[in-house]
Amino acid sequence: MNQFPNDGVPPRPPPPPPPPEGGSDRQRLLPHVTGERLPPSMAWPPPGSSSSGSRGGGAGAAAPWGGRAAPDPPRRRGDPGPPPPPPSSSSPPSSPLWALPEELLLLICSYLDVQALGRLGQVCRRLRFLSSRDLLWKRIARGCLNSGFTQLGTDLAPGIPVKERVKVSQNWRHGRCRRETVLKWKCNLMPWMELDGQYLYLSQAENIQAYQLCPDGTGLQRHPQAIFSGHQEDVCRFVLVNSHIVSGGGDGNIVLHKIHGSYSVKFSAHEQEVNCVDFQGGFIVSGSRDRTAKVWSLSAGRVGQCLHTVQTEDRVWSIAISPLLSSFVTGTACCGHTSPLRIWDFESGQLLTCLGTDFHHGAGVLDVFYETPSLLLSCGYDTYIRYWDIRTSTRKCVREWEEPHDSALYCIRTDGNHMIASGSSYYGVVRLWDKRQTQCLQSFHLSSPISSPVYCLRFSTTHLYAALASALHVLDFTAS
Repeated sequence: MNQFPNDGVPPRPPPPPPPPEGGSDRQRLLPHVTGERLPPSMAWPPPGSSSSGSRGGGAGAAAPWGGRAAPDPPRRRGDPGPPPPPPSSSSPPSSPLWALPEELLLLICSYLDVQALGRLGQVCRRLRFLSSRDLLWKRIARGCLNSGFTQLGTDLAPGIPVKERVKVSQNWRHGRCRRETVLKWKCNLMPWMELDGQYLYLSQAENIQAYQLCPDGTGLQRHPQAIFSGHQEDVCRFVLVNSHIVSGGGDGNIVLHKIHGSYSVKFSAHEQEVNCVDFQGGFIVSGSRDRTAKVWSLSAGRVGQCLHTVQTEDRVWSIAISPLLSSFVTGTACCGHTSPLRIWDFESGQLLTCLGTDFHHGAGVLDVFYETPSLLLSCGYDTYIRYWDIRTSTRKCVREWEEPHDSALYCIRTDGNHMIASGSSYYGVVRLWDKRQTQCLQSFHLSSPISSPVYCLRFSTTHLYAALASALHVLDFTAS
Protein backbone atom coordinates (compact mmCIF):
# COMPACT_ATOMS: atom_id res chain seq x y z
CA MET A 1 0.00 0.00 0.00
CA ASN A 2 1.35 3.44 -0.94
CA GLN A 3 2.44 5.33 2.11
CA PHE A 4 2.23 8.68 0.34
CA PRO A 5 -1.02 10.27 -0.81
CA ASN A 6 -1.27 12.23 -4.01
CA ASP A 7 -0.22 9.39 -6.30
CA GLY A 8 2.88 8.45 -4.41
CA VAL A 9 4.44 11.92 -4.36
CA PRO A 10 5.94 12.83 -0.98
CA PRO A 11 4.26 15.75 0.74
CA ARG A 12 5.71 19.18 0.43
CA PRO A 13 8.12 19.93 3.26
CA PRO A 14 7.14 22.79 5.51
CA PRO A 15 8.98 26.05 4.86
CA PRO A 16 11.84 26.88 7.23
CA PRO A 17 11.13 29.37 9.95
CA PRO A 18 11.84 33.00 9.07
CA PRO A 19 15.16 34.34 10.23
CA PRO A 20 15.14 36.28 13.41
CA GLU A 21 14.82 40.00 13.29
CA GLY A 22 18.43 40.42 14.03
CA GLY A 23 19.59 37.66 11.69
CA SER A 24 22.91 37.79 9.87
CA ASP A 25 23.39 39.56 6.53
CA ARG A 26 24.00 36.18 4.87
CA GLN A 27 20.60 34.95 5.90
CA ARG A 28 18.95 38.11 4.65
CA LEU A 29 20.79 38.34 1.29
CA LEU A 30 21.00 34.63 0.40
CA PRO A 31 17.79 33.04 1.55
CA HIS A 32 18.19 30.14 -0.93
CA VAL A 33 21.34 29.06 0.86
CA THR A 34 19.48 28.77 4.10
CA GLY A 35 16.60 26.91 2.42
CA GLU A 36 14.10 29.75 2.12
CA ARG A 37 11.75 30.14 -0.80
CA LEU A 38 12.46 33.03 -3.16
CA PRO A 39 9.61 35.42 -3.92
CA PRO A 40 8.11 35.01 -7.43
CA SER A 41 9.76 38.21 -8.66
CA MET A 42 13.23 36.73 -7.90
CA ALA A 43 12.65 33.20 -9.16
CA TRP A 44 14.75 31.87 -12.08
CA PRO A 45 13.81 31.18 -14.72
CA PRO A 46 11.00 33.73 -14.70
CA PRO A 47 7.45 32.40 -14.70
CA GLY A 48 6.35 31.27 -18.13
CA SER A 49 9.89 30.73 -19.52
CA SER A 50 11.34 27.38 -20.59
CA SER A 51 13.47 25.48 -18.14
CA SER A 52 15.40 23.51 -20.74
CA GLY A 53 18.48 25.65 -20.34
CA SER A 54 18.48 25.54 -16.53
CA ARG A 55 21.71 24.59 -14.88
CA GLY A 56 22.18 22.24 -11.98
CA GLY A 57 20.50 19.17 -13.45
CA GLY A 58 16.86 20.32 -13.39
CA ALA A 59 16.83 23.45 -11.20
CA GLY A 60 13.81 25.55 -12.06
CA ALA A 61 11.70 22.60 -13.32
CA ALA A 62 8.11 22.24 -12.15
CA ALA A 63 7.84 20.51 -8.83
CA PRO A 64 5.66 17.41 -8.65
CA TRP A 65 3.30 19.21 -6.30
CA GLY A 66 2.50 21.93 -8.82
CA GLY A 67 4.83 24.70 -7.62
CA ARG A 68 8.33 25.66 -8.79
CA ALA A 69 11.22 23.97 -7.12
CA ALA A 70 13.96 25.97 -5.54
CA PRO A 71 17.35 26.06 -7.36
CA ASP A 72 19.92 23.48 -6.39
CA PRO A 73 22.48 24.68 -3.92
CA PRO A 74 25.94 25.47 -5.34
CA ARG A 75 28.10 22.40 -5.91
CA ARG A 76 31.02 22.15 -3.57
CA ARG A 77 34.51 21.26 -4.75
CA GLY A 78 34.94 17.52 -4.90
CA ASP A 79 31.27 16.70 -5.38
CA PRO A 80 30.82 14.12 -8.19
CA GLY A 81 27.82 15.96 -9.58
CA PRO A 82 24.81 14.42 -11.21
CA PRO A 83 25.28 11.05 -12.93
CA PRO A 84 25.86 11.15 -16.73
CA PRO A 85 22.88 10.49 -18.96
CA PRO A 86 22.48 6.95 -20.23
CA PRO A 87 23.99 6.25 -23.70
CA SER A 88 21.74 7.07 -26.55
CA SER A 89 20.41 4.15 -28.49
CA SER A 90 20.95 6.14 -31.72
CA SER A 91 24.83 6.41 -31.37
CA PRO A 92 26.65 4.43 -34.11
CA PRO A 93 28.26 1.19 -33.00
CA SER A 94 32.05 0.73 -33.10
CA SER A 95 33.34 -0.31 -36.54
CA PRO A 96 34.23 -4.01 -36.81
CA LEU A 97 37.30 -2.88 -38.79
CA TRP A 98 39.19 -2.16 -35.58
CA ALA A 99 38.59 -5.66 -34.31
CA LEU A 100 40.95 -6.99 -36.99
CA PRO A 101 44.66 -7.51 -36.20
CA GLU A 102 47.03 -4.88 -37.54
CA GLU A 103 48.71 -7.40 -39.83
CA LEU A 104 45.36 -8.12 -41.52
CA LEU A 105 44.59 -4.41 -41.86
CA LEU A 106 47.94 -3.86 -43.58
CA LEU A 107 47.26 -6.77 -45.91
CA ILE A 108 43.90 -5.27 -46.90
CA CYS A 109 45.43 -1.83 -47.46
CA SER A 110 48.24 -3.30 -49.57
CA TYR A 111 45.75 -3.77 -52.43
CA LEU A 112 45.04 -0.01 -52.61
CA ASP A 113 46.64 2.34 -55.10
CA VAL A 114 48.08 5.81 -54.46
CA GLN A 115 44.78 7.69 -54.66
CA ALA A 116 42.92 5.19 -52.49
CA LEU A 117 45.61 5.29 -49.80
CA GLY A 118 45.56 9.07 -49.83
CA ARG A 119 41.79 9.16 -49.40
CA LEU A 120 41.90 6.55 -46.68
CA GLY A 121 44.26 8.76 -44.70
CA GLN A 122 41.66 11.55 -44.69
CA VAL A 123 39.05 9.53 -42.80
CA CYS A 124 40.43 9.72 -39.28
CA ARG A 125 43.68 9.97 -37.40
CA ARG A 126 43.97 6.25 -36.85
CA LEU A 127 43.56 5.46 -40.53
CA ARG A 128 45.93 8.26 -41.42
CA PHE A 129 48.60 6.68 -39.25
CA LEU A 130 47.87 3.24 -40.68
CA SER A 131 47.90 4.41 -44.30
CA SER A 132 51.23 6.21 -43.85
CA ARG A 133 53.19 3.08 -42.96
CA ASP A 134 56.30 2.55 -45.10
CA LEU A 135 55.30 -1.07 -45.60
CA LEU A 136 52.27 0.01 -47.67
CA TRP A 137 54.12 2.58 -49.78
CA LYS A 138 57.21 0.51 -50.53
CA ARG A 139 55.47 -1.51 -53.24
CA ILE A 140 54.26 1.70 -54.90
CA ALA A 141 57.64 3.41 -54.53
CA ARG A 142 59.48 0.64 -56.36
CA GLY A 143 57.43 1.46 -59.46
CA CYS A 144 58.10 5.22 -59.25
CA LEU A 145 60.97 7.31 -60.57
CA ASN A 146 63.86 8.07 -58.22
CA SER A 147 62.09 6.98 -55.05
CA GLY A 148 65.26 5.66 -53.44
CA PHE A 149 64.77 1.95 -54.19
CA THR A 150 66.94 -0.09 -56.52
CA GLN A 151 65.81 -2.96 -58.72
CA LEU A 152 66.82 -5.39 -55.99
CA GLY A 153 64.77 -3.50 -53.38
CA THR A 154 67.68 -1.83 -51.56
CA ASP A 155 66.61 1.35 -49.79
CA LEU A 156 69.07 4.14 -50.58
CA ALA A 157 67.34 6.79 -48.44
CA PRO A 158 66.13 5.08 -45.25
CA GLY A 159 65.79 8.33 -43.31
CA ILE A 160 62.99 9.75 -45.50
CA PRO A 161 59.38 8.46 -45.20
CA VAL A 162 58.46 6.41 -48.25
CA LYS A 163 55.15 8.24 -48.66
CA GLU A 164 56.97 11.56 -49.02
CA ARG A 165 59.34 10.05 -51.58
CA VAL A 166 56.40 8.87 -53.68
CA LYS A 167 54.97 12.38 -53.56
CA VAL A 168 58.26 13.94 -54.71
CA SER A 169 58.57 11.27 -57.39
CA GLN A 170 55.54 12.71 -59.14
CA ASN A 171 57.40 16.01 -59.45
CA TRP A 172 60.30 14.23 -61.16
CA ARG A 173 57.93 12.62 -63.62
CA HIS A 174 56.08 15.83 -64.46
CA GLY A 175 59.11 18.14 -64.36
CA ARG A 176 57.89 20.30 -61.47
CA CYS A 177 60.95 21.90 -59.87
CA ARG A 178 62.57 25.16 -58.85
CA ARG A 179 65.82 26.10 -60.58
CA GLU A 180 68.68 27.96 -58.97
CA THR A 181 72.31 28.78 -59.74
CA VAL A 182 74.18 28.14 -56.50
CA LEU A 183 77.79 28.69 -57.57
CA LYS A 184 79.60 30.62 -60.32
CA TRP A 185 83.24 31.03 -61.34
CA LYS A 186 84.97 33.30 -63.84
CA CYS A 187 86.96 30.89 -66.02
CA ASN A 188 85.46 28.10 -68.08
CA LEU A 189 86.37 24.74 -66.57
CA MET A 190 85.52 21.07 -66.99
CA PRO A 191 84.30 20.33 -63.45
CA TRP A 192 83.46 16.98 -61.91
CA MET A 193 81.56 16.35 -58.68
CA GLU A 194 80.34 13.78 -56.18
CA LEU A 195 77.57 13.81 -53.55
CA ASP A 196 78.14 12.39 -50.09
CA GLY A 197 75.42 12.97 -47.52
CA GLN A 198 75.36 16.66 -46.61
CA TYR A 199 78.44 17.54 -48.69
CA LEU A 200 79.06 18.18 -52.36
CA TYR A 201 82.61 17.72 -53.68
CA LEU A 202 83.42 19.81 -56.76
CA SER A 203 86.64 19.96 -58.79
CA GLN A 204 87.69 23.46 -59.78
CA ALA A 205 90.97 23.70 -61.70
CA GLU A 206 93.65 21.76 -59.76
CA ASN A 207 91.70 21.55 -56.47
CA ILE A 208 88.72 19.61 -55.12
CA GLN A 209 86.51 21.62 -52.78
CA ALA A 210 83.97 20.27 -50.30
CA TYR A 211 80.84 22.40 -49.85
CA GLN A 212 78.26 21.79 -47.16
CA LEU A 213 74.68 21.69 -48.41
CA CYS A 214 72.10 23.97 -46.84
CA PRO A 215 69.51 22.22 -44.63
CA ASP A 216 66.86 22.49 -47.35
CA GLY A 217 69.30 21.09 -49.92
CA THR A 218 68.87 23.94 -52.40
CA GLY A 219 72.05 25.91 -51.79
CA LEU A 220 75.65 25.61 -50.65
CA GLN A 221 77.58 27.27 -47.89
CA ARG A 222 79.49 30.21 -49.29
CA HIS A 223 82.93 28.98 -48.30
CA PRO A 224 84.17 25.39 -48.76
CA GLN A 225 84.62 23.28 -45.66
CA ALA A 226 87.78 21.63 -47.03
CA ILE A 227 90.10 21.89 -50.03
CA PHE A 228 92.01 18.89 -51.39
CA SER A 229 95.02 19.71 -53.55
CA GLY A 230 98.02 17.91 -54.97
CA HIS A 231 97.75 18.25 -58.75
CA GLN A 232 99.79 20.66 -60.82
CA GLU A 233 97.13 20.84 -63.54
CA ASP A 234 93.35 20.58 -63.69
CA VAL A 235 91.60 17.61 -62.11
CA CYS A 236 89.99 15.55 -64.89
CA ARG A 237 87.97 13.02 -62.87
CA PHE A 238 87.72 11.85 -59.28
CA VAL A 239 85.70 9.34 -57.28
CA LEU A 240 84.62 9.31 -53.63
CA VAL A 241 84.54 5.87 -52.00
CA ASN A 242 84.63 4.97 -48.29
CA SER A 243 85.77 8.44 -47.16
CA HIS A 244 88.61 8.44 -49.70
CA ILE A 245 89.01 10.68 -52.76
CA VAL A 246 90.95 9.32 -55.72
CA SER A 247 91.62 11.86 -58.47
CA GLY A 248 93.37 11.88 -61.82
CA GLY A 249 94.75 15.07 -63.29
CA GLY A 250 96.15 16.61 -66.42
CA ASP A 251 99.65 16.22 -64.97
CA GLY A 252 99.42 12.41 -65.33
CA ASN A 253 99.34 11.85 -61.57
CA ILE A 254 96.88 10.06 -59.28
CA VAL A 255 96.29 11.53 -55.82
CA LEU A 256 94.62 9.72 -52.94
CA HIS A 257 93.13 11.79 -50.08
CA LYS A 258 91.51 10.69 -46.85
CA ILE A 259 88.58 13.00 -46.14
CA HIS A 260 88.77 12.97 -42.34
CA GLY A 261 92.47 13.38 -41.94
CA SER A 262 95.67 14.69 -43.47
CA TYR A 263 96.70 11.42 -45.13
CA SER A 264 97.40 11.71 -48.85
CA VAL A 265 99.37 9.75 -51.45
CA LYS A 266 100.51 10.97 -54.84
CA PHE A 267 102.16 8.91 -57.55
CA SER A 268 102.93 9.24 -61.24
CA ALA A 269 100.52 7.09 -63.24
CA HIS A 270 100.58 7.95 -66.97
CA GLU A 271 102.66 9.82 -69.49
CA GLN A 272 99.72 12.04 -70.43
CA GLU A 273 96.61 13.28 -68.62
CA VAL A 274 94.55 10.82 -66.58
CA ASN A 275 91.08 11.15 -68.10
CA CYS A 276 89.25 8.75 -65.78
CA VAL A 277 89.66 6.77 -62.56
CA ASP A 278 87.66 4.35 -60.44
CA PHE A 279 88.29 2.92 -57.00
CA GLN A 280 86.88 -0.18 -55.28
CA GLY A 281 88.07 -2.84 -52.88
CA GLY A 282 91.57 -1.43 -52.43
CA PHE A 283 92.26 -1.21 -56.18
CA ILE A 284 92.40 1.75 -58.55
CA VAL A 285 91.91 1.60 -62.31
CA SER A 286 92.87 4.54 -64.49
CA GLY A 287 92.58 5.43 -68.17
CA SER A 288 94.64 7.96 -70.03
CA ARG A 289 95.13 9.78 -73.27
CA ASP A 290 98.33 7.75 -73.71
CA ARG A 291 96.13 4.80 -74.85
CA THR A 292 96.63 2.68 -71.75
CA ALA A 293 94.55 1.56 -68.79
CA LYS A 294 96.26 0.51 -65.56
CA VAL A 295 95.38 -1.33 -62.38
CA TRP A 296 96.94 -0.06 -59.13
CA SER A 297 97.20 -1.58 -55.67
CA LEU A 298 96.51 0.26 -52.42
CA SER A 299 97.29 -2.62 -50.07
CA ALA A 300 99.80 -2.10 -47.27
CA GLY A 301 103.34 -2.02 -48.61
CA ARG A 302 102.17 -1.89 -52.24
CA VAL A 303 100.53 1.55 -52.42
CA GLY A 304 100.92 2.99 -55.90
CA GLN A 305 102.27 -0.22 -57.40
CA CYS A 306 101.03 -0.96 -60.93
CA LEU A 307 99.61 -4.47 -61.22
CA HIS A 308 98.61 -4.48 -64.90
CA THR A 309 99.01 -2.22 -67.91
CA VAL A 310 96.41 -2.70 -70.65
CA GLN A 311 97.16 -1.47 -74.17
CA THR A 312 93.83 -0.15 -75.41
CA GLU A 313 95.25 1.21 -78.73
CA ASP A 314 92.93 4.19 -78.32
CA ARG A 315 92.45 7.11 -75.97
CA VAL A 316 90.52 6.12 -72.86
CA TRP A 317 87.70 8.50 -71.91
CA SER A 318 85.84 6.47 -69.26
CA ILE A 319 86.39 3.49 -66.99
CA ALA A 320 84.43 1.56 -64.34
CA ILE A 321 85.03 -1.42 -62.05
CA SER A 322 82.45 -4.20 -61.83
CA PRO A 323 80.76 -4.45 -58.41
CA LEU A 324 82.06 -8.04 -58.19
CA LEU A 325 85.68 -6.84 -58.60
CA SER A 326 86.16 -9.46 -61.30
CA SER A 327 86.51 -7.14 -64.30
CA PHE A 328 86.49 -3.54 -65.45
CA VAL A 329 85.20 -1.82 -68.57
CA THR A 330 86.86 0.89 -70.64
CA GLY A 331 85.25 3.42 -72.95
CA THR A 332 87.58 4.71 -75.67
CA ALA A 333 87.50 7.29 -78.47
CA CYS A 334 86.55 4.74 -81.17
CA CYS A 335 89.18 5.98 -83.61
CA GLY A 336 90.39 2.48 -84.49
CA HIS A 337 88.78 -0.68 -85.76
CA THR A 338 87.71 -2.12 -82.41
CA SER A 339 84.68 -1.58 -80.24
CA PRO A 340 84.96 1.41 -77.89
CA LEU A 341 83.47 -0.67 -75.05
CA ARG A 342 85.67 -3.53 -73.85
CA ILE A 343 85.67 -5.59 -70.67
CA TRP A 344 88.99 -6.70 -69.15
CA ASP A 345 89.83 -9.33 -66.54
CA PHE A 346 90.79 -7.78 -63.24
CA GLU A 347 93.35 -10.41 -62.22
CA SER A 348 95.22 -10.91 -65.47
CA GLY A 349 94.44 -7.76 -67.45
CA GLN A 350 93.37 -9.83 -70.46
CA LEU A 351 90.50 -8.85 -72.76
CA LEU A 352 87.28 -10.71 -71.92
CA THR A 353 84.77 -9.36 -74.43
CA CYS A 354 83.78 -6.42 -76.61
CA LEU A 355 80.38 -4.82 -76.36
CA GLY A 356 78.59 -3.94 -79.58
CA THR A 357 79.53 -4.10 -83.24
CA ASP A 358 77.63 -1.22 -84.85
CA PHE A 359 79.59 1.79 -83.54
CA HIS A 360 80.51 4.43 -86.10
CA HIS A 361 83.98 5.89 -86.40
CA GLY A 362 84.46 8.55 -83.73
CA ALA A 363 81.57 7.31 -81.58
CA GLY A 364 83.64 7.57 -78.41
CA VAL A 365 82.21 6.57 -75.04
CA LEU A 366 82.44 9.51 -72.62
CA ASP A 367 80.77 7.90 -69.61
CA VAL A 368 80.07 4.34 -68.50
CA PHE A 369 78.27 3.27 -65.36
CA TYR A 370 77.69 -0.13 -63.74
CA GLU A 371 74.15 -0.45 -62.38
CA THR A 372 74.51 -4.10 -61.30
CA PRO A 373 77.27 -6.66 -61.92
CA SER A 374 75.59 -7.61 -65.20
CA LEU A 375 73.90 -4.34 -66.26
CA LEU A 376 75.71 -1.20 -67.37
CA LEU A 377 74.94 2.04 -69.18
CA SER A 378 77.05 3.98 -71.65
CA CYS A 379 76.83 7.26 -73.55
CA GLY A 380 79.05 9.36 -75.77
CA TYR A 381 79.54 11.12 -79.07
CA ASP A 382 77.05 9.00 -81.03
CA THR A 383 74.13 10.67 -79.15
CA TYR A 384 72.81 7.36 -77.74
CA ILE A 385 72.30 6.02 -74.25
CA ARG A 386 72.80 2.26 -74.38
CA TYR A 387 71.69 -0.30 -71.81
CA TRP A 388 73.77 -3.48 -71.80
CA ASP A 389 72.99 -6.85 -70.24
CA ILE A 390 76.11 -9.01 -70.54
CA ARG A 391 74.13 -12.09 -69.46
CA THR A 392 72.10 -12.11 -72.66
CA SER A 393 74.26 -10.62 -75.39
CA THR A 394 77.47 -8.70 -75.81
CA ARG A 395 76.92 -7.90 -79.48
CA LYS A 396 73.84 -5.75 -79.09
CA CYS A 397 72.44 -3.67 -76.25
CA VAL A 398 69.06 -4.58 -74.84
CA ARG A 399 67.74 -1.02 -75.08
CA GLU A 400 68.83 2.37 -76.37
CA TRP A 401 67.59 5.95 -76.27
CA GLU A 402 68.57 8.66 -78.75
CA GLU A 403 69.17 12.28 -77.82
CA PRO A 404 66.39 14.17 -79.62
CA HIS A 405 68.57 17.12 -80.74
CA ASP A 406 71.47 15.03 -82.01
CA SER A 407 73.84 16.25 -79.29
CA ALA A 408 76.68 14.31 -77.75
CA LEU A 409 76.03 13.02 -74.26
CA TYR A 410 78.75 13.86 -71.76
CA CYS A 411 77.45 12.12 -68.64
CA ILE A 412 74.73 9.81 -67.36
CA ARG A 413 73.44 8.73 -63.99
CA THR A 414 70.77 6.27 -62.88
CA ASP A 415 68.69 5.80 -59.75
CA GLY A 416 69.33 2.05 -59.89
CA ASN A 417 65.76 1.37 -60.92
CA HIS A 418 63.73 3.17 -63.61
CA MET A 419 65.19 6.66 -64.12
CA ILE A 420 68.19 7.86 -66.12
CA ALA A 421 69.52 11.43 -66.13
CA SER A 422 71.79 12.62 -68.96
CA GLY A 423 73.77 15.76 -69.70
CA SER A 424 74.09 17.01 -73.27
CA SER A 425 76.86 18.92 -75.02
CA TYR A 426 74.85 22.04 -75.96
CA TYR A 427 73.02 24.67 -73.88
CA GLY A 428 73.32 22.74 -70.66
CA VAL A 429 70.44 20.40 -71.46
CA VAL A 430 69.60 17.88 -68.74
CA ARG A 431 67.15 15.15 -69.69
CA LEU A 432 65.23 12.64 -67.61
CA TRP A 433 64.41 9.23 -69.10
CA ASP A 434 62.15 6.40 -68.03
CA LYS A 435 63.58 3.02 -68.99
CA ARG A 436 60.05 1.75 -69.61
CA GLN A 437 59.51 4.37 -72.33
CA THR A 438 61.26 5.13 -75.61
CA GLN A 439 61.08 8.94 -75.58
CA CYS A 440 62.59 11.55 -73.31
CA LEU A 441 60.44 12.22 -70.26
CA GLN A 442 61.56 15.77 -69.29
CA SER A 443 64.24 18.23 -70.38
CA PHE A 444 65.71 21.32 -68.70
CA HIS A 445 67.81 23.99 -70.44
CA LEU A 446 70.23 25.38 -67.88
CA SER A 447 72.63 27.39 -70.07
CA SER A 448 70.93 29.93 -72.27
CA PRO A 449 71.79 31.95 -74.33
CA ILE A 450 75.45 30.90 -73.78
CA SER A 451 76.01 27.28 -74.72
CA SER A 452 77.85 24.92 -72.37
CA PRO A 453 78.01 21.15 -71.97
CA VAL A 454 76.83 19.42 -68.82
CA TYR A 455 80.11 17.92 -67.70
CA CYS A 456 78.74 16.12 -64.66
CA LEU A 457 75.44 15.59 -62.85
CA ARG A 458 74.43 13.96 -59.58
CA PHE A 459 71.08 13.69 -57.86
CA SER A 460 69.39 12.61 -54.66
CA THR A 461 65.71 11.77 -54.17
CA THR A 462 64.88 15.49 -53.95
CA HIS A 463 67.53 17.50 -55.85
CA LEU A 464 69.58 17.32 -59.05
CA TYR A 465 72.95 19.09 -59.38
CA ALA A 466 74.48 19.87 -62.78
CA ALA A 467 78.01 21.22 -63.30
CA LEU A 468 78.48 23.38 -66.41
CA ALA A 469 81.53 25.25 -67.69
CA SER A 470 81.08 28.29 -65.45
CA ALA A 471 78.30 27.51 -62.95
CA LEU A 472 76.71 24.90 -60.75
CA HIS A 473 72.93 24.57 -61.05
CA VAL A 474 70.43 22.80 -58.80
CA LEU A 475 66.89 21.64 -59.52
CA ASP A 476 64.71 21.36 -56.41
CA PHE A 477 61.93 18.83 -56.96
CA THR A 478 60.36 19.29 -53.52
CA ALA A 479 58.74 22.52 -54.76
CA SER A 480 55.18 21.90 -55.91
